[in-house]
Amino acid sequence: MKKYFVLCAGMCVAMAFTSCKSSESAYKQAYLKAKQQEEIQQQQPVVQAQQAETNVVVPLEEKPATHTQVVDNTDNVKVTQERVSLISGNGLKNFSVVVGSFSLEANAMGLQQQLKNAGYNAQVVKNEERNMFRVVATTFDTKEEAAASRNDLQSKYAGAWLLYNAR
Repeated sequence: MKKYFVLCAGMCVAMAFTSCKSSESAYKQAYLKAKQQEEIQQQQPVVQAQQAETNVVVPLEEKPATHTQVVDNTDNVKVTQERVSLISGNGLKNFSVVVGSFSLEANAMGLQQQLKNAGYNAQVVKNEERNMFRVVATTFDTKEEAAASRNDLQSKYAGAWLLYNAR
């Protein structure tokens, strides 16, 4: 009885393995499909080159400048011109040194307080066009004074820059 059982189990296993064998037609279909894809890829650069020749260039739309860079050629000190309004502080002069820009007023106020604690007469101004709050550490009538102050502040505030208030 055990012999028949082992013999039947062996025949079932043999039939299972022979029925799982891949047919030649499956390999042939896969080969043909790969060949077609290869031919399509070879033809695509030609089609793309033809399409590139027929592309239409759309003219650029001109927009007014909202952020102007002002550079005085005599001393090459870069100054950014913006329209700003005073939010907190004593008032702006012509040239200011900006040490921080924030989209949230609370963050600007926090940096202003840190600067005041460090002995600066810090102010917060707002650029309405960009909806940004600028933290001004120092403000001066002349660009030379503002540039010297910016150079001193850049050791603590690496991104310090000069602002000219275009009222």
